[in-house]
Amino acid sequence: MIGIIDYGMGNLHSVCSALKRINQPYILSGNPEDLHEVDGLLLPGVGSFKDAMTELEKTGLADFIKKEATGGKPLMGICLGMQLLFEESAENGLTKGLGLLPGKVERFTGTTSDGSSYKVPHMGWNNLEFLEKDQPLLRGLEEGYVYFVHSFVVQTENREVLAAVANYEDVEVPAVVGSGRIMGTQFHPEKSSETGMGMLQNFCCFVEEGKQR
Repeated sequence: MIGIIDYGMGNLHSVCSALKRINQPYILSGNPEDLHEVDGLLLPGVGSFKDAMTELEKTGLADFIKKEATGGKPLMGICLGMQLLFEESAENGLTKGLGLLPGKVERFTGTTSDGSSYKVPHMGWNNLEFLEKDQPLLRGLEEGYVYFVHSFVVQTENREVLAAVANYEDVEVPAVVGSGRIMGTQFHPEKSSETGMGMLQNFCCFVEEGKQR
């Protein structure tokens, strides 16, 4: 069973619909007691990093997520949900994140190293480059196009957490990240055709494999 974390800021309908399409049982809940009973957690997110962390802290879900993830329960963040896994964000002032992965979130500058400008947000289809093909989300998949919508991008000095990247102008965008059972996608897998849906399916299979160990 997958638990979709409802804290009022997720693309919940599309994620629920995606899990239905792959016949994956799930619950949608903001109750830590209910979510504690599931086998894996999905953390979606749309909107402001600061607002999201405020809601997670207010509801007690921030501490719950950290406890469950550090205790070994599989966790996948999607879009803003992926950014929340990192240490901090500069969006609307410095805000501490969940701190489960090393790195910070910064706004795209909108200017390349040679001084030319580019559009922010990074929106639309972009191709992935796999760095770690054995990462659980990428197993058995081929590089393909996925759908991004974001104005802020993760920056990390620890390349071991990077499983796949995309290039937007002269910016390397961490697109699939992970460490152990904590992982995430900057793009929306539920809106990213076969490549993205394959990653959701892989996460669910990873969760199921963990139950059998």
